[in-house]
Amino acid sequence: MMRALTLVADRDLAVADLPPPPPPGAGEVQVRIAAVALNHIDVWGYRGMAFVKRKLPIVVGAEASGTIEAVGDDVTRFKPGQKVVMYGALTCGHCKACQEGRDNLCENVGGLIGFHVDGFARELMNIAERLVIPVPDGVELRDAACAPIAFSTVQHMLFDNAKLQPGETVLVHAGGSGIGTVAIMMAKAIGCTVITTVGDDSKIEGVRKLGADHVINYRKDRFEHETRKITKKKGVDVVFEHVGADTFNGSLLSLKRGGRLVTCGSTSGPSTTLNLMQLFQQQYKIFGSFGATMQNIAESLDKMAAGMRPVIDTEVPLDDVGAALKRMESRQVFGKIIVRF
Repeated sequence: MMRALTLVADRDLAVADLPPPPPPGAGEVQVRIAAVALNHIDVWGYRGMAFVKRKLPIVVGAEASGTIEAVGDDVTRFKPGQKVVMYGALTCGHCKACQEGRDNLCENVGGLIGFHVDGFARELMNIAERLVIPVPDGVELRDAACAPIAFSTVQHMLFDNAKLQPGETVLVHAGGSGIGTVAIMMAKAIGCTVITTVGDDSKIEGVRKLGADHVINYRKDRFEHETRKITKKKGVDVVFEHVGADTFNGSLLSLKRGGRLVTCGSTSGPSTTLNLMQLFQQQYKIFGSFGATMQNIAESLDKMAAGMRPVIDTEVPLDDVGAALKRMESRQVFGKIIVRF
Protein backbone atom coordinates (compact mmCIF):
# COMPACT_ATOMS: atom_id res chain seq x y z
CA MET A 1 0.00 0.00 0.00
CA MET A 2 1.01 3.64 -0.38
CA ARG A 3 0.03 6.79 1.49
CA ALA A 4 -2.04 9.46 -0.23
CA LEU A 5 -3.79 12.64 0.85
CA THR A 6 -7.46 12.49 -0.15
CA LEU A 7 -10.33 14.95 -0.06
CA VAL A 8 -13.20 12.95 1.36
CA ALA A 9 -15.75 15.79 1.41
CA ASP A 10 -15.62 19.59 1.37
CA ARG A 11 -13.01 20.70 3.95
CA ASP A 12 -12.44 17.09 5.01
CA LEU A 13 -8.96 15.74 4.24
CA ALA A 14 -7.71 12.31 5.21
CA VAL A 15 -4.46 10.40 4.75
CA ALA A 16 -5.42 7.09 3.15
CA ASP A 17 -3.66 3.85 2.28
CA LEU A 18 -4.18 3.13 -1.40
CA PRO A 19 -2.94 0.37 -3.70
CA PRO A 20 0.25 1.42 -5.52
CA PRO A 21 0.03 1.92 -9.28
CA PRO A 22 0.88 -0.94 -11.63
CA PRO A 23 4.18 -0.86 -13.54
CA PRO A 24 4.18 2.03 -16.02
CA GLY A 25 2.74 1.28 -19.42
CA ALA A 26 4.14 2.15 -22.82
CA GLY A 27 5.04 5.83 -22.98
CA GLU A 28 4.61 6.23 -19.22
CA VAL A 29 6.95 6.83 -16.30
CA GLN A 30 6.38 6.08 -12.63
CA VAL A 31 7.31 8.93 -10.30
CA ARG A 32 8.05 8.74 -6.59
CA ILE A 33 6.73 12.02 -5.21
CA ALA A 34 9.14 13.95 -2.97
CA ALA A 35 7.44 17.31 -2.39
CA VAL A 36 4.08 18.92 -3.07
CA ALA A 37 3.76 22.72 -3.18
CA LEU A 38 0.45 24.24 -2.11
CA ASN A 39 -1.45 26.84 -4.14
CA HIS A 40 -4.75 28.67 -3.98
CA ILE A 41 -6.15 26.12 -6.41
CA ASP A 42 -5.69 23.58 -3.59
CA VAL A 43 -7.71 25.87 -1.30
CA TRP A 44 -10.45 26.10 -3.93
CA GLY A 45 -10.56 22.32 -4.21
CA TYR A 46 -10.54 21.99 -0.42
CA ARG A 47 -13.59 24.28 -0.27
CA GLY A 48 -15.40 22.28 -2.95
CA MET A 49 -15.03 24.90 -5.70
CA ALA A 50 -14.33 22.41 -8.48
CA PHE A 51 -16.70 24.01 -11.05
CA VAL A 52 -17.28 20.61 -12.63
CA LYS A 53 -18.67 17.41 -11.20
CA ARG A 54 -16.03 15.20 -9.65
CA LYS A 55 -16.06 11.98 -7.73
CA LEU A 56 -14.91 11.94 -4.10
CA PRO A 57 -12.69 10.87 -2.51
CA ILE A 58 -10.00 12.38 -4.73
CA VAL A 59 -6.24 12.59 -4.24
CA VAL A 60 -5.25 16.26 -3.94
CA GLY A 61 -2.08 18.12 -4.93
CA ALA A 62 -1.61 20.20 -8.10
CA GLU A 63 2.14 20.94 -8.05
CA ALA A 64 4.94 18.54 -7.17
CA SER A 65 8.39 17.15 -7.78
CA GLY A 66 9.85 13.68 -7.52
CA THR A 67 12.21 11.11 -8.98
CA ILE A 68 11.70 8.55 -11.69
CA GLU A 69 10.99 5.16 -10.10
CA ALA A 70 10.51 3.14 -13.29
CA VAL A 71 9.94 3.66 -17.01
CA GLY A 72 7.62 1.92 -19.45
CA ASP A 73 8.31 0.72 -22.97
CA ASP A 74 9.20 3.36 -25.55
CA VAL A 75 10.32 5.90 -22.91
CA THR A 76 13.50 7.56 -24.14
CA ARG A 77 13.89 10.82 -22.20
CA PHE A 78 14.08 9.54 -18.63
CA LYS A 79 15.77 6.91 -16.49
CA PRO A 80 15.26 5.73 -12.90
CA GLY A 81 16.60 8.11 -10.26
CA GLN A 82 16.23 11.22 -12.42
CA LYS A 83 14.70 14.32 -10.77
CA VAL A 84 11.54 15.59 -12.47
CA VAL A 85 8.45 17.77 -12.19
CA MET A 86 5.11 17.09 -13.86
CA TYR A 87 2.66 19.16 -15.87
CA GLY A 88 -0.59 19.69 -13.99
CA ALA A 89 -3.16 19.23 -16.76
CA LEU A 90 -4.12 16.17 -18.79
CA THR A 91 -3.63 17.69 -22.21
CA CYS A 92 -4.36 15.71 -25.36
CA GLY A 93 -1.01 16.32 -27.07
CA HIS A 94 -2.67 16.26 -30.50
CA CYS A 95 -4.73 19.45 -30.98
CA LYS A 96 -3.36 22.54 -32.73
CA ALA A 97 -2.60 24.32 -29.44
CA CYS A 98 -0.70 21.33 -28.04
CA GLN A 99 1.27 20.89 -31.26
CA GLU A 100 2.24 24.57 -31.12
CA GLY A 101 3.44 24.28 -27.50
CA ARG A 102 0.49 26.23 -26.09
CA ASP A 103 -0.34 23.46 -23.63
CA ASN A 104 -2.59 25.60 -21.44
CA LEU A 105 -4.91 26.18 -24.41
CA CYS A 106 -5.42 22.46 -25.12
CA GLU A 107 -8.77 21.95 -26.86
CA ASN A 108 -9.38 18.53 -25.28
CA VAL A 109 -7.96 18.82 -21.77
CA GLY A 110 -9.00 15.93 -19.55
CA GLY A 111 -8.89 17.90 -16.30
CA LEU A 112 -6.52 19.48 -13.82
CA ILE A 113 -4.53 17.04 -11.71
CA GLY A 114 -5.48 17.28 -8.06
CA PHE A 115 -8.62 19.24 -8.87
CA HIS A 116 -10.67 17.20 -11.32
CA VAL A 117 -8.67 13.97 -11.31
CA ASP A 118 -6.39 12.33 -8.73
CA GLY A 119 -3.48 14.58 -7.84
CA PHE A 120 0.19 14.42 -6.89
CA ALA A 121 -0.14 14.00 -3.10
CA ARG A 122 0.65 10.28 -3.13
CA GLU A 123 3.83 8.31 -2.87
CA LEU A 124 3.79 6.88 -6.41
CA MET A 125 2.00 7.74 -9.63
CA ASN A 126 2.16 6.90 -13.31
CA ILE A 127 2.07 9.70 -15.86
CA ALA A 128 2.70 10.09 -19.59
CA GLU A 129 6.34 10.79 -20.42
CA ARG A 130 5.34 13.81 -22.52
CA LEU A 131 3.93 15.55 -19.39
CA VAL A 132 7.21 15.29 -17.45
CA ILE A 133 9.99 17.89 -17.35
CA PRO A 134 13.56 17.15 -16.14
CA VAL A 135 14.97 19.10 -13.21
CA PRO A 136 18.44 20.58 -13.82
CA ASP A 137 21.41 19.57 -11.68
CA GLY A 138 21.78 21.72 -8.59
CA VAL A 139 18.05 22.35 -8.10
CA GLU A 140 16.66 20.72 -4.97
CA LEU A 141 13.37 18.84 -5.22
CA ARG A 142 11.86 21.14 -2.59
CA ASP A 143 12.50 24.14 -4.83
CA ALA A 144 11.62 22.33 -8.06
CA ALA A 145 8.17 21.59 -6.65
CA CYS A 146 7.40 25.32 -7.05
CA ALA A 147 8.14 25.36 -10.80
CA PRO A 148 5.03 23.76 -12.36
CA ILE A 149 2.60 26.42 -11.05
CA ALA A 150 4.16 29.24 -9.01
CA PHE A 151 7.22 30.02 -11.13
CA SER A 152 5.77 29.09 -14.50
CA THR A 153 2.53 31.03 -13.95
CA VAL A 154 4.58 34.18 -13.36
CA GLN A 155 6.85 33.44 -16.31
CA HIS A 156 3.80 33.13 -18.57
CA MET A 157 2.08 36.21 -17.15
CA LEU A 158 4.99 38.62 -17.21
CA PHE A 159 6.82 37.59 -20.35
CA ASP A 160 4.44 35.72 -22.68
CA ASN A 161 1.42 37.92 -22.01
CA ALA A 162 2.42 41.29 -20.54
CA LYS A 163 5.74 41.35 -22.47
CA LEU A 164 7.50 43.00 -19.53
CA GLN A 165 10.64 44.81 -20.66
CA PRO A 166 13.82 45.81 -18.80
CA GLY A 167 13.53 49.19 -17.12
CA GLU A 168 9.72 49.21 -16.94
CA THR A 169 7.72 49.80 -13.78
CA VAL A 170 5.45 47.02 -12.52
CA LEU A 171 2.89 46.89 -9.72
CA VAL A 172 2.84 43.44 -8.11
CA HIS A 173 -0.16 42.73 -5.92
CA ALA A 174 0.15 40.59 -2.78
CA GLY A 175 3.93 40.62 -2.87
CA GLY A 176 4.20 38.15 -0.01
CA SER A 177 2.17 35.44 -1.75
CA GLY A 178 3.66 32.48 -3.56
CA ILE A 179 3.40 34.02 -7.01
CA GLY A 180 3.88 37.57 -5.71
CA THR A 181 7.34 36.75 -4.35
CA VAL A 182 8.27 35.15 -7.68
CA ALA A 183 6.97 38.14 -9.67
CA ILE A 184 9.13 40.53 -7.64
CA MET A 185 12.24 38.43 -8.24
CA MET A 186 11.61 37.93 -11.96
CA ALA A 187 10.89 41.62 -12.56
CA LYS A 188 13.95 42.78 -10.60
CA ALA A 189 16.14 40.28 -12.43
CA ILE A 190 15.62 42.23 -15.66
CA GLY A 191 16.04 45.66 -14.06
CA CYS A 192 12.44 46.73 -13.53
CA THR A 193 11.20 49.08 -10.83
CA VAL A 194 8.84 47.09 -8.59
CA ILE A 195 5.99 48.51 -6.55
CA THR A 196 4.23 45.91 -4.44
CA THR A 197 1.30 45.68 -2.06
CA VAL A 198 1.08 43.77 1.21
CA GLY A 199 -1.71 43.39 3.74
CA ASP A 200 0.47 43.35 6.83
CA ASP A 201 3.46 45.44 7.90
CA SER A 202 5.22 42.23 8.95
CA LYS A 203 5.71 41.40 5.26
CA ILE A 204 7.36 44.71 4.31
CA GLU A 205 10.91 43.71 5.20
CA GLY A 206 10.55 40.40 3.36
CA VAL A 207 9.44 41.91 0.06
CA ARG A 208 12.13 44.58 0.28
CA LYS A 209 14.75 41.85 0.65
CA LEU A 210 13.40 40.30 -2.56
CA GLY A 211 14.02 43.60 -4.34
CA ALA A 212 10.77 45.57 -4.10
CA ASP A 213 11.54 49.27 -4.52
CA HIS A 214 8.27 50.55 -3.01
CA VAL A 215 5.88 48.76 -0.64
CA ILE A 216 2.27 49.77 0.03
CA ASN A 217 0.16 48.36 2.85
CA TYR A 218 -3.19 48.29 1.09
CA ARG A 219 -5.04 48.01 4.40
CA LYS A 220 -3.71 51.43 5.42
CA ASP A 221 -3.45 53.30 2.10
CA ARG A 222 -5.25 53.18 -1.23
CA PHE A 223 -2.69 51.51 -3.42
CA GLU A 224 -3.81 53.27 -6.62
CA HIS A 225 -3.26 56.70 -5.04
CA GLU A 226 0.14 55.70 -3.66
CA THR A 227 1.17 54.18 -6.99
CA ARG A 228 0.36 57.37 -8.87
CA LYS A 229 2.31 59.37 -6.29
CA ILE A 230 5.33 57.11 -6.68
CA THR A 231 5.17 57.36 -10.48
CA LYS A 232 4.53 61.14 -10.39
CA LYS A 233 0.99 60.63 -11.76
CA LYS A 234 2.29 58.73 -14.78
CA GLY A 235 1.22 55.23 -13.74
CA VAL A 236 2.94 51.87 -14.16
CA ASP A 237 3.67 49.97 -17.35
CA VAL A 238 2.35 46.64 -16.05
CA VAL A 239 0.06 45.51 -13.24
CA PHE A 240 0.50 41.93 -12.03
CA GLU A 241 -3.06 41.24 -10.84
CA HIS A 242 -4.25 38.09 -9.10
CA VAL A 243 -6.44 39.35 -6.27
CA GLY A 244 -9.67 39.96 -8.16
CA ALA A 245 -12.69 42.14 -7.48
CA ASP A 246 -11.19 44.06 -4.54
CA THR A 247 -8.26 45.43 -6.55
CA PHE A 248 -9.18 45.23 -10.23
CA ASN A 249 -10.46 48.77 -10.83
CA GLY A 250 -7.75 50.27 -8.65
CA SER A 251 -5.28 48.33 -10.75
CA LEU A 252 -6.62 49.94 -13.92
CA LEU A 253 -6.29 53.36 -12.30
CA SER A 254 -2.65 52.52 -11.51
CA LEU A 255 -1.77 52.01 -15.18
CA LYS A 256 -0.20 54.57 -17.47
CA ARG A 257 -1.88 55.27 -20.81
CA GLY A 258 -1.42 52.19 -22.96
CA GLY A 259 -0.42 50.14 -19.92
CA ARG A 260 -0.90 46.39 -19.60
CA LEU A 261 -2.77 44.50 -16.90
CA VAL A 262 -2.30 40.74 -16.66
CA THR A 263 -4.51 38.71 -14.34
CA CYS A 264 -4.58 35.07 -13.25
CA GLY A 265 -6.73 35.08 -10.12
CA SER A 266 -9.87 36.20 -8.34
CA THR A 267 -9.41 35.21 -4.71
CA SER A 268 -11.38 38.27 -3.53
CA GLY A 269 -14.25 37.63 -5.93
CA PRO A 270 -14.77 36.77 -9.61
CA SER A 271 -16.99 39.69 -10.70
CA THR A 272 -16.46 43.42 -11.10
CA THR A 273 -17.76 46.34 -13.13
CA LEU A 274 -15.66 48.09 -15.76
CA ASN A 275 -15.66 51.65 -17.05
CA LEU A 276 -15.50 51.04 -20.79
CA MET A 277 -14.76 54.67 -21.62
CA GLN A 278 -11.74 54.52 -19.32
CA LEU A 279 -10.68 51.27 -20.97
CA PHE A 280 -10.64 52.55 -24.54
CA GLN A 281 -9.67 56.17 -23.86
CA GLN A 282 -6.63 55.10 -21.85
CA GLN A 283 -5.94 52.30 -24.36
CA TYR A 284 -5.37 49.71 -21.67
CA LYS A 285 -4.44 46.18 -22.62
CA ILE A 286 -5.92 43.45 -20.38
CA PHE A 287 -4.61 39.89 -20.54
CA GLY A 288 -6.23 36.87 -18.94
CA SER A 289 -3.61 34.28 -18.04
CA PHE A 290 -4.26 30.73 -16.85
CA GLY A 291 -1.59 28.22 -15.97
CA ALA A 292 1.48 27.98 -18.16
CA THR A 293 3.13 25.89 -20.83
CA MET A 294 5.65 23.12 -20.37
CA GLN A 295 8.18 25.46 -21.93
CA ASN A 296 7.44 27.98 -19.17
CA ILE A 297 8.16 25.28 -16.58
CA ALA A 298 11.50 24.49 -18.24
CA GLU A 299 12.33 28.22 -18.32
CA SER A 300 11.44 28.48 -14.63
CA LEU A 301 13.69 25.55 -13.72
CA ASP A 302 16.52 27.19 -15.66
CA LYS A 303 16.04 30.34 -13.57
CA MET A 304 16.20 28.24 -10.42
CA ALA A 305 19.41 26.61 -11.66
CA ALA A 306 20.84 30.11 -12.20
CA GLY A 307 20.14 31.00 -8.56
CA MET A 308 16.57 32.32 -8.40
CA ARG A 309 15.10 30.16 -5.66
CA PRO A 310 11.52 30.19 -4.32
CA VAL A 311 10.67 31.71 -0.97
CA ILE A 312 9.56 28.91 1.36
CA ASP A 313 7.20 29.87 4.17
CA THR A 314 6.98 26.48 5.87
CA GLU A 315 7.52 22.78 5.24
CA VAL A 316 5.04 20.36 6.72
CA PRO A 317 4.65 16.57 6.77
CA LEU A 318 1.77 14.97 4.93
CA ASP A 319 -0.33 14.62 8.09
CA ASP A 320 -0.31 18.40 8.69
CA VAL A 321 -1.53 19.57 5.28
CA GLY A 322 -5.00 20.48 6.60
CA ALA A 323 -3.48 23.03 8.95
CA ALA A 324 -1.28 24.30 6.12
CA LEU A 325 -4.33 24.93 3.89
CA LYS A 326 -6.02 26.82 6.70
CA ARG A 327 -2.85 28.91 7.04
CA MET A 328 -3.13 29.75 3.35
CA GLU A 329 -6.76 30.77 3.81
CA SER A 330 -5.69 33.17 6.57
CA ARG A 331 -3.34 34.97 4.12
CA GLN A 332 -0.54 34.92 6.68
CA VAL A 333 1.77 33.00 4.36
CA PHE A 334 4.95 34.57 3.02
CA GLY A 335 6.04 32.52 0.01
CA LYS A 336 5.21 28.87 -0.50
CA ILE A 337 4.14 25.99 1.74
CA ILE A 338 5.76 22.64 0.94
CA VAL A 339 4.39 19.25 1.91
CA ARG A 340 7.14 16.64 2.22
CA PHE A 341 6.74 12.90 1.67
